[in-house]
Amino acid sequence: MAVSISVVLLLAILAVLFLRNGGLKPSHGIVCLLLGFCLASSGVAPAIHSGLTATADIVGGLRP
Repeated sequence: MAVSISVVLLLAILAVLFLRNGGLKPSHGIVCLLLGFCLASSGVAPAIHSGLTATADIVGGLRP
């Protein structure tokens, strides 16, 4: 749960930064939002979740 909240927070911060810097128009943001909802309700959602979890485990296991 903590990983998914972190990813959502990171993506939200990036979206706000892109909107403020002019790199992302509001219409593009809406399309990305709709795509996220469609992906979450599709059959691809478990694969995306597994990939994000595996990536978070790898990054979390790195030692500087």
